[in-house]
Amino acid sequence: MSPEPRLVEIRKNVLKQNDLIARSLRERFRRARVFVVSLVSSPGSGKTEFLEKTLTLLQPRYRVAALVGDLATENDAERLARSHAPVKQITTGTLCHLEAAMVQKALEDWDLNRLDFLFIENVGNLVCPSSYDLGEDLRLVLLSVTEGEDKPLKYPTIFNSADVAIVTKIDLAAAVEFDWHLALSNIQAVRPGMLTFKLSAKSMQGMEEYLEFLAMRLVELRSAVCSSCK
Repeated sequence: MSPEPRLVEIRKNVLKQNDLIARSLRERFRRARVFVVSLVSSPGSGKTEFLEKTLTLLQPRYRVAALVGDLATENDAERLARSHAPVKQITTGTLCHLEAAMVQKALEDWDLNRLDFLFIENVGNLVCPSSYDLGEDLRLVLLSVTEGEDKPLKYPTIFNSADVAIVTKIDLAAAVEFDWHLALSNIQAVRPGMLTFKLSAKSMQGMEEYLEFLAMRLVELRSAVCSSCK
């Protein structure tokens, strides 16, 4: 007899437990009025550099912090710490994604009421993270110009589960002959109407527009929380 039904049942139970914890986290984030952003991408997309620049640029006006997931080492956390924002590493070992329980544990000794933004950098992977809710308000999927325009077509599930697409390393677009219009067309083919930013953390192109978008979403979250309390 094939073991597949048993494996499917175990997977369903794992995802159900994850969703319960994610729901609890989302309620906790909402009570603290902190806007939570998760980032997913394949390795080499420039995700950590992009997050470091985001933390650095937001800090003069907002209280920010980050959790960063990796299979091993604390290299990314050490790099993000250069922004002078609170940062904590989550080492997943053999798991190719973060789970809500990992986020919950990492936040045990953090006072979320002292934050405006919390960023969660997932493990570099475009497959596994698509199934795991982390309680975030916004999920960003990153695609670098060096990866090619067909990434959304190859990994449609993650683009469908994300809220916003970020095309990174746009300063290298000409050098790698990246076709922005084709990439945008592929994103829209998978997720019609998906908001997409093209930017470079190195040259700063597009960063201001992206940061203004985050600021607007924070205002919207807090307005909604205030309205629900009346």
